[in-house]
Amino acid sequence: MSETFTIHALQVGAGQLGLCPLPGRFGRYADDFAILESWAPDLVLTMTQDSEMAAEGAATLGDDLQDLDISWYALPITDFGAPSKDIIAAWPEVSMLANAILKSGGKVLAHCRGGCGRSGMMAMRLMVEMGEAPDTALARLRAVRPCAVETEEQQLWAAAPHLSGV
Repeated sequence: MSETFTIHALQVGAGQLGLCPLPGRFGRYADDFAILESWAPDLVLTMTQDSEMAAEGAATLGDDLQDLDISWYALPITDFGAPSKDIIAAWPEVSMLANAILKSGGKVLAHCRGGCGRSGMMAMRLMVEMGEAPDTALARLRAVRPCAVETEEQQLWAAAPHLSGV
């Protein structure tokens, strides 16, 4: 059985935090984007690199989201990697917005190419910033998306106490 585009969501604060693969990864981009649009995120965090997006027919994702007035941040991270210094420098701004959305009952969607490692890492980071213990956050994430957070480096970054922008 092949994988399909699915948003794996859990409650964080008063809001919802979702993880998904890159639209176009397992099906037609337009079909996957329609599912994303119907979920109605307030913010989408993209951890894929431009080459990954182009390969899956999703090069216009940022523009498509912004056309719908959905906030979007491109945070390109190498597959199986953790954030670079540039992403870490941008994180406080991203974090403050994401946490405000979650606290107010909104929706934040994190995605990478497969919807596992990089997106799981960002989701776990947000959960920790919202007050969850790292082990609890990882267990809750893996209950809805078993492949969430794929490497020790990703887990260490997500659990680090000094990253919060809030």
